[in-house]
Amino acid sequence: MSPKPNTFFLASSLYVKSKPNSSLITGFIQVIVASFKKRNLSFPSNEKDLLYHHDMDPILVVPSEKIRFLNKSCMIEDPNEEDISPNGNALNPWRLCTVDQVEALKKLIMLIPLWSTGILLSVNISQPSFPILQAGSMDRYITQTFQIPAATFSIFTIISLVAWILVYDRILIPVASYILGRPARLSPITRMGIGIFLSFLSMVVGANVEGVRRSVAIREGLVNNPKGMVPMSVFWLVPQYVLMGVAEALNMVAQTELYICELPKGLASIATNLSTISIGLGGILASFIMTTIDGITKEGGNESWVSSNINKGHYDYYHWVLAGLSLVNAFYFMVCRKHYYASSRMN
Repeated sequence: MSPKPNTFFLASSLYVKSKPNSSLITGFIQVIVASFKKRNLSFPSNEKDLLYHHDMDPILVVPSEKIRFLNKSCMIEDPNEEDISPNGNALNPWRLCTVDQVEALKKLIMLIPLWSTGILLSVNISQPSFPILQAGSMDRYITQTFQIPAATFSIFTIISLVAWILVYDRILIPVASYILGRPARLSPITRMGIGIFLSFLSMVVGANVEGVRRSVAIREGLVNNPKGMVPMSVFWLVPQYVLMGVAEALNMVAQTELYICELPKGLASIATNLSTISIGLGGILASFIMTTIDGITKEGGNESWVSSNINKGHYDYYHWVLAGLSLVNAFYFMVCRKHYYASSRMN
């Protein structure tokens, strides 16, 4: 009896080897290249005359009207030409793509503006050394002999992040569903927007707290002593850390949920990594913003806003810059949100 396919026998190499499919990125590039090659191809006046190439078991037979230029990549130019092989595949995938390829790229393009709003939120999270300098200059004692290490004080962001997820899923949603008599849940895009707004509030609170801390330090004669302890409890920093933790929980979790729900199943790997990519880019952008502000503010021999001497610097002004950028990001998110919903309603 012959062995069954896909079965291993001891250490033998008897198995069915499947030919790997092309990558998702290659498929996206093929759509763009095919659309460019057919840029001079015009759509017929009668839509019924259009023929589109699709898989043998397609999700969609006809592409949507949004980003219509990309539809050219899956248009069959001449039904009498041999553009398609007997097995239903395109003979030249760089000139003829499937409807599913086109729609997958469209979905990704539509989500990019919303995704980009998470980058600036990540900037607020990815502050390099300032939180340590700030906490290290404040009263961190919780007993007469024990004080919280400055480097670990950002743990409040993580605590608030985890706590919010538990409270939201286990308390707020069940209670709201019970009161309304139906399942209640905020949409991912709504949670993303709330997260961006809370990120803005976190920067505003941080700017005000730092302004007070710096004023107290100057009043106590600690301008030239950045390591001197300001008579101000470090727990004044907790509200901004909590706001940032809740903002991150709302935005990042909602981002992943949105991408998984909206993108095709074939893009699951991309959907689960988009928010992680925004965090990485946010860290790079945070370093760029700090370097730029440092270079501008120390011109002419002035003390840099982000000086290593936290009492001479103006980290409160730096926070206000981030707050301003966050506010702009919030308005940008509203525009992206409106455009996304308008595009989603298109047939």
